[in-house]
Amino acid sequence: MRKTIKLALVSALEDLTKDNFDKFCHQLLDRREAPRVKRNKVESKSRLEIADVLVSHFTEEGALRVTVALLKAIGCRNEAEELGEAVYTHVSPLEPDSKDFVEKHRGQLIQRVSNIALILDELLDKEVIQQETYTRIRALSTSQEKMRELYSGPLQASAACKKIFYDSLLENEKPLVKELSEKD
Repeated sequence: MRKTIKLALVSALEDLTKDNFDKFCHQLLDRREAPRVKRNKVESKSRLEIADVLVSHFTEEGALRVTVALLKAIGCRNEAEELGEAVYTHVSPLEPDSKDFVEKHRGQLIQRVSNIALILDELLDKEVIQQETYTRIRALSTSQEKMRELYSGPLQASAACKKIFYDSLLENEKPLVKELSEKD
């Protein structure tokens, strides 16, 4: 039985020495790419909690890429390679590609998403958007304008941002996501 990505992350982090785990956490906090991880999400956390933070901020696939890169950055190349080998074959054919979904259904999502306020709150909490962007988008008058603004800026940043947006859609617009997925 193959490990899930999250279990492989936990295992890789548990195999690190205390010094290397501390270095890993420092590198995680020093990342400049979005989404950034806040200090209070990392300090004094266990290896399991750090794995949870990685998955919640970057998605499983993104967490894997970030973890491998950070392990290499702190000189743990063997651990990085072992982690990659442990899970790179893990792909769920039933899980939709969030990036493709967000791009493919752009028009329908712009027209039909109604819970945009909740989605914006989550994107702000997960640092996909900054406070200034959040305020600017909230000030727009219609849901369609808000969605267009999201698509023209923050959703162009990375696949990880699109994944976080997709996860928020699943939570806040589940019937719409289900309907659009069934049309694929």
